[in-house]
Amino acid sequence: MALDPPTMLTLSIALAAAAALYLAVEWRSIREPSLLFWSAGFATITVGSTLALLRGIGLLLVGIWFANGLLVLAHWFFLLGVARFTQARLSRAWYLIFVAWLALLLLPDEPSWSKIMLLANSLLVALLSLRASFLLRPHGKSLSVGAVQLRYVLLVHGLFYLIKSITAVVPGTLIDLAAFRGEIIQISLVEGVMAIMLIALSMTGTERYRREKQIARLAERDPLTALYNRRALEVRAPRLLSDVSSTRPGAVLLIDIDNFKPVNDLFGHTAGDRLLVALSEMIRSVLPENALAARLGGDEFVILLNNASNERIVAMGNALREQFHSAAAQTFTTPQAVTLSIGASLFDQPPASLTALIEQGDAALYESKRGGRNSIRLVDRTLASGESVD
Repeated sequence: MALDPPTMLTLSIALAAAAALYLAVEWRSIREPSLLFWSAGFATITVGSTLALLRGIGLLLVGIWFANGLLVLAHWFFLLGVARFTQARLSRAWYLIFVAWLALLLLPDEPSWSKIMLLANSLLVALLSLRASFLLRPHGKSLSVGAVQLRYVLLVHGLFYLIKSITAVVPGTLIDLAAFRGEIIQISLVEGVMAIMLIALSMTGTERYRREKQIARLAERDPLTALYNRRALEVRAPRLLSDVSSTRPGAVLLIDIDNFKPVNDLFGHTAGDRLLVALSEMIRSVLPENALAARLGGDEFVILLNNASNERIVAMGNALREQFHSAAAQTFTTPQAVTLSIGASLFDQPPASLTALIEQGDAALYESKRGGRNSIRLVDRTLASGESVD
């Protein structure tokens, strides 16, 4: 099969249509806006390449100007998709690209028309592709393999069109858009097919990586409060507590809401959920660096610290109690005050297991409940006497 222009355009149509369909199916399942924009871009290429075939039967306005305009539109969709993926905001000036393309209708029909059209088309595509590549720079964070590939594919694609715009005005260069004649046009058709394949593969790889990261994140988070769940805590706790020593004690705080049931009974479970979410936000606000917080279930939460001290634990626990009591009293009127009981354990040896560590905190929590609630009970296990601090 000869790689003549109609054949290359047919390949472009088939590849772009397949990419548009695949990305649209992916969008239906995960609803990522970037997928929708990228799918629209490939669908636009499909239509534009189809219209480009019409120039062979003399429909030059549709087959050249409109078809090339759709190529610019497709890359604009790609740029929008990258902007949504990177959460960047584009200036409204980017919409002026279409004004520039519309101005080409005013060009006189003369021998230089093909070169001017190719120059304008190449510059606009290059501008859009290079901007999209620039948005995908790492920003100090590692990118997925797919995002890195997409960045460099768009960079090379943009540079190719930039070079093509320069060669389009070289004296003596043969360019005939109506008949697909000229080496620049032939090379561009081949590059177009390769670019479609590489951009489509990179885009699908990019979104697949993001989806896998989202799934992994959801699997380790409590769905209501977005704090870590018990399974994630078991995975992360050993690393946090691995350097616990007499000079860098560790600590566990078990937190339980006093009189939580009346909130659900009097105001409904939705109100109870709001209270749990509020508590999780308060925990985040007092959580020091290199600490872990998780919801164990129901109204029970846990905090793990390293490099802790009695003073640090008591100060953090009391700040949390006071903040929670004030918020709950303003929101809910119950027969008994809705407060926090906190049990804490300070230790200087890595625990045998997370379960054993939580049991230590649970024992201290029980003492706090038995002592009248709305209090913090700290057991200092770094001392031989096992001194308790209220």
